[in-house]
Amino acid sequence: MKLRNENTFHPYLCTPMNEYELLELPNGIRVLHKHVSDSKIAHIGVMLDIGSRDELEDEQGLAHFWEHMAFKGTEKRKPFHIINRLESLGGELNAYTTKEKICFYASVLDNHIDKAVELLADITFHSTFPEKQIERERQVILEEMSMYRDTPEDSIQDEFDEQIFPNHALGKNILGTEETVSSFKRDSFKTFLGRNLNTEKIILSSVGNYPARKLFKLAERYLRDVPHKNHTPERQWFSAYTPTRIERRKPISQAHFAMGMPSFPLKDKNRIPFFFLINILGGPGMNSKLNLSLREKHGLVYGVEANYSPYLDTGQLGIYFATDPKQLKKAQRLLLTEIESLKKKPMGNVQLHKAKQQVKGQLAMSEENKNAFMLMMAKSMLDLNKVPNLSEIFDRIDVLSAPQLQELAIDTLDISKMSSLTYLPE
Repeated sequence: MKLRNENTFHPYLCTPMNEYELLELPNGIRVLHKHVSDSKIAHIGVMLDIGSRDELEDEQGLAHFWEHMAFKGTEKRKPFHIINRLESLGGELNAYTTKEKICFYASVLDNHIDKAVELLADITFHSTFPEKQIERERQVILEEMSMYRDTPEDSIQDEFDEQIFPNHALGKNILGTEETVSSFKRDSFKTFLGRNLNTEKIILSSVGNYPARKLFKLAERYLRDVPHKNHTPERQWFSAYTPTRIERRKPISQAHFAMGMPSFPLKDKNRIPFFFLINILGGPGMNSKLNLSLREKHGLVYGVEANYSPYLDTGQLGIYFATDPKQLKKAQRLLLTEIESLKKKPMGNVQLHKAKQQVKGQLAMSEENKNAFMLMMAKSMLDLNKVPNLSEIFDRIDVLSAPQLQELAIDTLDISKMSSLTYLPE
């Protein structure tokens, strides 16, 4: 088959998508590349559509544990050789686990791209899970869990997830529990991967100053022998939500407050309008409504944020701040006032125009982070089966109207339906 630009390359499916090029190997693994000319660094990642929500009850924490174990030995490498392979070249190797994804990724000088692709393929598909390394890494993860428990801004988010998604995998702590983490054996990883690995839901993503042809040849060399697997265990969709309000006493000095509720899933038509609305309320800008009120005007918090996280079947709105316990009630009242202000009257034309310019600027700047952009490409391809370009997103932002946003705020920011979790000093 020929590329649409008529450059003969590959017998496999290979489709240019504006500035991206996509290859699908016979085993279903897709290879995605964006060429950039202003960098000497290759950013490459292998992302799998597997996450903590795919664990069974007694497997809680296993996806994250596997992420750790991928660095602890393969069929041809010991841990030191894995760590040293790219680090000795000035590169970086890393990984992360979320509710719905696991990713192994690297950044190296682009003349070492072959070493990065080979190593990522090795740790993703040829880990051996040595028992001695499992015991050693188990202690590391238990320490990681203790560190998070000792950090209230982290532990409150984990507990709030469970409050929003009770008795559901989305509410479970990605790190697991001491009981489950202490129970995992070598066969636990093999069973989990055997049940969840689907090569048709794996992306090798790349951003760098080299042609797609080069990446595709490397992918064929190191990934074509991965056996095709099409296991598609059905994820349990979330539906049963009841708002709750919980207070906890902790050995802390500040009061920590989280508030939110389930929201729109990934493919909902309201995803981008809701993201825009929440960005106005408490996004990263210092001029967000919550930051201007709680920090700049009243000096009650160091920081306050509102986030929207979409998942396959649902989403989550979360608002968080920490303050002096004596100021907690006042900060809560101000928060509720700012939420209600989005519902009472539509934004003015000038205010709305500035908000659109701000969001578009934030998105454009995020694209300049090539490593983050490489990861975004992989996630978009897995979730949406495409990589939206910036102009497409800008167009969807430009058509948003003030009445539409006001109506969305009225429909979604119902305080009576929100849950809250408060940490108070003992």
